[in-house]
Amino acid sequence: MDLRSKYLGLELENPFVPSSTPLSRSLASARQLEDAGAGALVMHSLFQEEIEANRAVDRDNIGAGDIFGGTRALATREEYLEQFKQLRAALGIPVIPSLNGSSRGDWVAFAAELEAAGAPALELNVYYIAADITEPADAVEQRVLDIFRAVAERVSVPIGVKLSPYFSSVGKLVTTLEASGAAGVSLFNRFYQPNIDLETLSITDSLELSSPADALLAMRWIAILHGRVALSLAATGGIHFAEDALKMLVCGADVTHLGSTLLANGPNQLSRIRNSTVKWLAGKGYESLSQIRGSLSQINCADPGAFARGHYLRMLSDYKVR
Repeated sequence: MDLRSKYLGLELENPFVPSSTPLSRSLASARQLEDAGAGALVMHSLFQEEIEANRAVDRDNIGAGDIFGGTRALATREEYLEQFKQLRAALGIPVIPSLNGSSRGDWVAFAAELEAAGAPALELNVYYIAADITEPADAVEQRVLDIFRAVAERVSVPIGVKLSPYFSSVGKLVTTLEASGAAGVSLFNRFYQPNIDLETLSITDSLELSSPADALLAMRWIAILHGRVALSLAATGGIHFAEDALKMLVCGADVTHLGSTLLANGPNQLSRIRNSTVKWLAGKGYESLSQIRGSLSQINCADPGAFARGHYLRMLSDYKVR
């Protein structure tokens, strides 16, 4: 079965790409992901705050010439750069570094160091909570564009921008990013929400993995954008099984990012998703993934209203109260 896919200008053997998770911090688990059939690997993010802080590195617990021994978060650009070099040398699939920021600054210059080290592409994760109630909506969108342009000025490799769904016009932002030179977008970044401990009356942080229901929002926007933009479309969030991935692909996704399902089920979950996808395609008589990609996008769907307001009207009118 021909599963070849293209993402950020890269030719991939298949569309199953592990997203930015702690699994890329371990060379062993990164190799497991490659052995399971990953088409590429997105590294865990290096945060703007880590680059700017430039904290001293405690190397006491790091083996000579190998920084994959611990599980702590990487603290410096030097460590991240070295880890990228080791992953690139050890793996036969493209390794895409990920930079996570919320504002412009000197930190974006690190993108050029990654390019010089051989990065074939970059992921730019703009993780920004618009908590200032005086900040207008256009300023929030402009922030994304400014950060992207600041990075793009420093590198020539393709850049994919990971976006949240919290914009007034997702489609307009995507087309503006494309016009500004973005090679792709990843839809959607999932903001982690704080919780409250009622016993201690304190704010708590907890990492909740996604569920397949989380994928539906991205699926809708992938379907709306497919055929209307030329940049790469990556679906992320809530893709746990082959069924979830196939829905994204028929709506027009170029690749499907896998995160929570790999953390919950291990790297071999990718192999199971890949094998189940091949089985489904063969069972339907297809010979390649390209035959179904985008077949149910909005511009190709017999019922384009299913991705717009018409779906809302039918869903409410057809609901049967028990």
